[in-house]
Amino acid sequence: MDALSSNPYTKHGHQQIKICVSGAAETSHCGNGALELAKELGREIARQGAVLVTGATTGFPMWAAMGAKEVGGISIGFSPATTEKEHVEEYKLPIDYMDLIVYTGFGYPGRDLLLTRSSDAVICGCGRIGTIHEFTIAFEDDKPIGIFEGPWEMSAELEEILEKGHRPNSKIINNPDPKIMVQKIIELVRKNKVTEYKN
Repeated sequence: MDALSSNPYTKHGHQQIKICVSGAAETSHCGNGALELAKELGREIARQGAVLVTGATTGFPMWAAMGAKEVGGISIGFSPATTEKEHVEEYKLPIDYMDLIVYTGFGYPGRDLLLTRSSDAVICGCGRIGTIHEFTIAFEDDKPIGIFEGPWEMSAELEEILEKGHRPNSKIINNPDPKIMVQKIIELVRKNKVTEYKN
């Protein structure tokens, strides 16, 4: 059996689950061990056969991308910039640890929308206002959302938003364990994903 025929994603590669990791580009407030947790989250996404999607930025998302690439995973970034030159020179963003970068040209707000819309689920780690923005977009789009608990404030802040928002949502998972978090997110995605395609 050759490599193409043994690859389950050869014909319908778009069926591979895409998980967005949302988090802070600047991580000084994230707490001890936060970046290693981000890397392990990225590793688990890859180990469990999903594609990692990030905002093509530094900090928490980049460390998740590093983890995914360490174990041979696929990493896709959505940039706020129009071109690679703008991405690197004006936004000061990295091009490392990504197999593909989509240059949206819509700045951070538009990038966030395309990033979450292009993903099957969003996991929020240590973050700032941009993570809250991506969380609310995913919430309104009825995406499965993971609130990844760790030595940071963001998980409690998102839980407070949910409590005060008065909108129940059965597609939100809270967990501090990267492996369990990814397993549960994938289970939620599969419940709502098309599973059969015509030739």
